[in-house]
Amino acid sequence: MPDGMLGETALTVLLVLAGLAAGTRPPPPPVSEDTLEKVAGSLEMYVDRLPQMPKIHGYSMERGRATPVHLAVGMYRKKWKFHRDLPATTVFAFGESAKSATFPGPTIEALQGVPLSVTWENHLPEQHILPWDPTVPVAIPRHGGVPTVVHLHGGVHPPQSDGSAFAWFTAGFRETGAKWTTPTYVYPNVQSPGVLWYHDHALGLTRANLLAGLLGAYVIRNPAVEWPLGLPSGDEFDRVLVLADRSFYADGSLYMNSTGDNPRVHPQWQPEYFGDAVTVNGKVWPFLPVARRRYRFRVINASNARYFNLSLSNGLPFHVVGSDTSYLPRPVAATHVLVGVSESFDVVVDFSDDESNTPEVELVNTAPYPFPNGNAPGRLSSKVMKFVVEPAKTRDHSRVPARLLEYVKVAEEEAARKRYIVLYEYDDDGATGGPTHLYINGKRLEDPATETPRVGATEVWEVVNLTPDDHPLHLHLATFQAVRARGLVGLDELRRCMARHNDADWCNVSRHAAGDVVGVPEHERTWKNVGKMAPGYLTTVVVKFLMVETGEAYPFDATAEPGYVYHCHILDHEDNAMIRPLKLIR
Repeated sequence: MPDGMLGETALTVLLVLAGLAAGTRPPPPPVSEDTLEKVAGSLEMYVDRLPQMPKIHGYSMERGRATPVHLAVGMYRKKWKFHRDLPATTVFAFGESAKSATFPGPTIEALQGVPLSVTWENHLPEQHILPWDPTVPVAIPRHGGVPTVVHLHGGVHPPQSDGSAFAWFTAGFRETGAKWTTPTYVYPNVQSPGVLWYHDHALGLTRANLLAGLLGAYVIRNPAVEWPLGLPSGDEFDRVLVLADRSFYADGSLYMNSTGDNPRVHPQWQPEYFGDAVTVNGKVWPFLPVARRRYRFRVINASNARYFNLSLSNGLPFHVVGSDTSYLPRPVAATHVLVGVSESFDVVVDFSDDESNTPEVELVNTAPYPFPNGNAPGRLSSKVMKFVVEPAKTRDHSRVPARLLEYVKVAEEEAARKRYIVLYEYDDDGATGGPTHLYINGKRLEDPATETPRVGATEVWEVVNLTPDDHPLHLHLATFQAVRARGLVGLDELRRCMARHNDADWCNVSRHAAGDVVGVPEHERTWKNVGKMAPGYLTTVVVKFLMVETGEAYPFDATAEPGYVYHCHILDHEDNAMIRPLKLIR
């Protein structure tokens, strides 16, 4: 019997007990993929204008100086209108009140060097609005409610404010997880200006809680550093685009599968969720009127599992100026930008560069799903949004500068040590042959930390992907740069050896890493917190456990409990259970 499989009687008892504890509602009626596609296909594209999400300032101005503030941001159940022709949808949403809560949540704007305190409040109901699986490692409160905890993705902050999966809490903090310590998180905002995002991180529930809507953007600014760059600025010309695919029932409610691909093992969990419709800032295939001038778009992929290979239908390039939370050293022009799950790219589009004066420009997607060897996107998931181009009414004083910002050098040769990080997928030996769970280094999240870098250290991580999927590897706190990927030869032999020994040195991984070398795209050569790990490759990444802006140590105790984690950011993989502790030491 495969690892993790439960007997039918034990599984039934567990499902009943979990349902009683968490107040689970009955599963929705079965629905076919054809029906879901028909619902999405009935929604006319480009009829809803792209929303500008509400903004919350994470500072106040007193006598011309920025000072810290405290925010209270809640999570609420409410109705959200995704499309003109779709009935309103029940979602979970962030906001300062139930009335102001939005999908995605409000954009929090912070200033570099000005700390922000946020009390994240859980006002969610006793029952979840989506199915979830009690047989994966999951937070199950004894007295009902929806467990949540918030992680600031890309943030440089103390462990107590990181949103540990075990620091979950239910409404009113009635119940809390084993690692919960404080209702208020402190974000120092000491890192480089850039785009981050916040989202739920509760154990085993990230895929359901994010699908329900618990996500939003967070932007750190530094006018003294950024204004001289001359990039497009202001609410009209500097826009956040949060991409997320979703499927809907005909009554407007969100679809999430209620039956797993391997129900003998996991009655609800499936290895990836792909929606038939693409939402941007909470609208299905929206449009945005733009002038013939430059615009800055901060693109965040908040999907559960879908990658986006983005391009513009008229062939205009993206001028990539940053990725994740960092600027590039200089802009890079790219006609296609592949955005992995949870990745972000900061791009400038100059609509005045179109010599044909195309009045309408589509943002389109060509990424297969699952990436990279899955189905090609169809007529629905190949579309993202549309820009309606109009004559410029004012002069455009913005520019794409020749140079941007510099950080510490990669310096692979300075690494204190090298680690192998091996990505595994475990399949059922039974009738389905489908995945049952995924691990990093063959270990669970609950197992003791094996990645224990010293504060201030540089390390080389050799990431060995033995699975058929590309995995967006996300490190909390630390930043890294991928420097190369080398194909693995004799992959089946290596898989068999690693399945027996779980030891990269014993299995002589370096001998297998003898295939073609693939370079890192130029527009990804900056300090990132998410990297795409290709299947059948060994990807070399240089990891810095320090402030890459200055080369100095973190201005807080990064060795404190409950520590950090690193994980695959395909949410269905993270929940089951491609996530490991990351414990810094002195």
